[in-house]
Amino acid sequence: MSNGTFGIGVVGTGMAATPHAKALQDLAGSLTVRGVFSRDAHKRSVFAKRFGFPSAVSIDALADDTDLDAVIIITPPNERVALVRRFAEAGKHILTEKPLERTADAAEEIVAICADSNVQLGTVFQHRFREASMALKDRVESGTLGAIGLVRVSVPWWREQSYYDEPGRGTYARDGGGVLISQAIHTLDLMLSIAGPVSEVQAVAATTPFHKMESEDFVAGGLRFENGASGAVMATTASFPGSAESITIDCEKASAHLQSGTLTIAWRDGQTETVGEPAGTGGGADPMAFPHDWHRDLICAFVEAVKAGRRPIASGREALQVHRLIEALIESSRTRRGVKLNN
Repeated sequence: MSNGTFGIGVVGTGMAATPHAKALQDLAGSLTVRGVFSRDAHKRSVFAKRFGFPSAVSIDALADDTDLDAVIIITPPNERVALVRRFAEAGKHILTEKPLERTADAAEEIVAICADSNVQLGTVFQHRFREASMALKDRVESGTLGAIGLVRVSVPWWREQSYYDEPGRGTYARDGGGVLISQAIHTLDLMLSIAGPVSEVQAVAATTPFHKMESEDFVAGGLRFENGASGAVMATTASFPGSAESITIDCEKASAHLQSGTLTIAWRDGQTETVGEPAGTGGGADPMAFPHDWHRDLICAFVEAVKAGRRPIASGREALQVHRLIEALIESSRTRRGVKLNN
């Protein structure tokens, strides 16, 4: 840190970079953007000018910057390992977009690289930072709702075919899969962070007639949790016009329903409690139709964790759980058998 100011860089200027850039503008008083890089010089220049950030001429220029403390990596998953290794070996802490990589094995490699270099690794699971999400997690962990009996997850999203017409999108080579690893991963991570690890799954995955793509756009599966609860998940990008994802947790004392940034708790004694307020989630044709506040809070928490020398919320190691869950669901569909997880 130069003069006490936290220096951060950005690698990747595609669609997912916009909420990060807006969040970094909000945090200008507590950190400094040292540079943004994209292989496309024109896109890099346009992005840097739009948000008022300096442009970096190369990855090496960023990695070798002595005033750079951390980097946000927003590239497609297939480019992650090499970038993480370069920055980690330079002693830079890393915040990477989801997923960590295309496979659980590659994700574990990224976690190991950062551990070996003694740098912190965070994952962009911004849904954890919604007020309603944090309220539900607090009530579950405190035991206020009682023991969990049933968990239900629904991700009824829609994507136009034009979304999958982009080269590489929905392929195993670039993205690592379809709706699970690219869209539902946020809700699945949030589910795991609140309800705990899943021990076994049995699922069906398919590509509907609505999309021409290599990987799946629909998955439905049954879940068994390590705490004894049962559950079900349905995720798709073939549900027109698309609606908000939801998590419902049925407990001994109440049922909690989390949707569109709002938590509604129906208590067994007849009372109802509401926390948060509605917000867009990107479930319709516009995948970026959501606020950047959650990104801002996530980046702020990541910087605070780095300064304190502790593992960030939604750490890379935690992200391995959702990677293993996704692979188990796909394997179960492929083998038509239940799959047990080793968490």
